Amino acid sequence: MATTWTEMQKLQPRVMKLLQNSIERNRLAHAYLFEGRKGTGKLDAATLLAKSFFCLEDGAEPCESCRNCQRIESGNHPDVHVVHPDGLSIKKGQIQALQEEFSKTGLESHKKLYIISHADQMTVNAANSLLKFLEEPSSDTIAVLLTEQPQKLLDTIISRCQVLSFQSLQPESIEKELVKQEVSPNIAALLSNMTNNLSEALELSRNDQFAESRAKVIKLYEVLHQRKGHAFFYIQDQWMPFFKEKDHQEMGLDMLLFIYRDVLSIQLGHEDKILFQDLFQSLKQHALQTTQQRVTNQILAVLEAKKRLYSNVNAQGLMEHLVLMLQEG
Repeated sequence: MATTWTEMQKLQPRVMKLLQNSIERNRLAHAYLFEGRKGTGKLDAATLLAKSFFCLEDGAEPCESCRNCQRIESGNHPDVHVVHPDGLSIKKGQIQALQEEFSKTGLESHKKLYIISHADQMTVNAANSLLKFLEEPSSDTIAVLLTEQPQKLLDTIISRCQVLSFQSLQPESIEKELVKQEVSPNIAALLSNMTNNLSEALELSRNDQFAESRAKVIKLYEVLHQRKGHAFFYIQDQWMPFFKEKDHQEMGLDMLLFIYRDVLSIQLGHEDKILFQDLFQSLKQHALQTTQQRVTNQILAVLEAKKRLYSNVNAQGLMEHLVLMLQEG
């Protein structure tokens, strides 16, 4: 994920601008609630805020090189505390230990900052303890609560925090980040359109099954349009033994959908939007040999198969029906 202020500004411009303005005006809130879906950079932003708060250089953005920035990066600053769930929840004892720690004078300055990850997983007792802590803020203490499910937090906790909402990442942002993490451009383009969760995208990129799934889908597409008589055999011998679980089958259908969408993009003159760039020549040939209406019907057929996947239908029967629809167009 983003590790510098500049990178984070590209992913979450609104949030970072609000924080920057508050730092420049010396008007940081005593408590923040960072809410948003997994993989949107909440912990990274909290870490950058901590660096800015303790940085030994002037300016809203942390210098990243002073002693404080370096220690926060490595998780070793004595006045920055991060609380994670202990097992399935954050317990009262963890919040009490944090309060005890914060009742002491700062080891190196009067400043202190704490981050509570997955704040929605606090037990009732832990949440009540935190509420007392938030009700009596110290002027040089900042609390940052992170959550994917703000509705699970006490209203009284939310009301004492400045709420900053992290937006789901755009495909372009995810694709760039994946390529930066040395994911191949072909896989990065596809993943960025299959999930707006960077953590999930990275996890899938390291999973050999994802690359193999992509190869199986490409093969099905090629069989459908170059060796039509073999499509049913391919479903029986190759597709079904590989795509066994419902969510895996859905992933395969999503990829197939993107291939047909690429064909339509070529027909509409949007070649820059193609996700399967390595198939460009065969997709272009297909686009020239068929009509927009037929490709649209094929897209609708895949969407219908996706819709029926979770109803009580036989998966192989579903795929065989789809093959018929795709070959008829």
